[in-house]
Amino acid sequence: MRKFVGLIYLLYSAIIFFVLMILVCPFIILSTALFKEKTGRRTAFFFLKFWAWGFSLSTFLWFSSRGRKGIDTSKAYIYVGNHRSFLDAVAIVICIPQAFRPLGKIEMLKIPVFGWIYKRLVVMIDRSSRESRDQSVVALRKDLSEGQSILIFPEGTMNKTDQLLAPFFDGAFRLAIETQTPIMPFAILNSGEHLPRKNPLLLKPGVIKTVFGQAIEVNGLESGDLERLKNQAFNSITALLKDSTAAVGND
Repeated sequence: MRKFVGLIYLLYSAIIFFVLMILVCPFIILSTALFKEKTGRRTAFFFLKFWAWGFSLSTFLWFSSRGRKGIDTSKAYIYVGNHRSFLDAVAIVICIPQAFRPLGKIEMLKIPVFGWIYKRLVVMIDRSSRESRDQSVVALRKDLSEGQSILIFPEGTMNKTDQLLAPFFDGAFRLAIETQTPIMPFAILNSGEHLPRKNPLLLKPGVIKTVFGQAIEVNGLESGDLERLKNQAFNSITALLKDSTAAVGND
């Protein structure tokens, strides 16, 4: 019975997800086509927020956050956090208080409708291709130079281990040092409990909680400091994930 109810709820949520995507897709395409690159993405991000909030309210999956008051939205950050569930995509759009451009896998382009939006708002990477990795770094560096925040899941993909975090790749931290952009760590505490990666039929309504840590400044850091910076971010996110009292409400 639980799985049958879960199947109905999952199908309902998937329909809401794609219907709302279809509704906002023309506005996102127009925004990125009519305006200059930075302005177009910021305008498109407004419609992406509409999609995320619409999905949240329609599916009884609510998203709360804590720690946003410490974020200076006039500055660019490199957001880094954990990745456990497909719900993380909604959580970051709702909870991060400024427009940002994420780094994402090129395979996501195959998803109908979502792929059209993804192509216009995400820096795509094919990790099997050195050329693709180099191009993504160039694109992210350009965004940061223009004052645009970016987001990178430093685990590289959805965490499939039993550990709180999978090992981090170097990319986000190398980019932070090269561009002297502060790191903003965050943790999505329980998205995997509401939509388990291995058993999506256990999808359940409730509050998905996100908490932001303190910005990690990189002023004066050099390439030799990369490992220390990566470990600092790893420890910060680990501490946020272990804090069971975090993210009790929205700022």
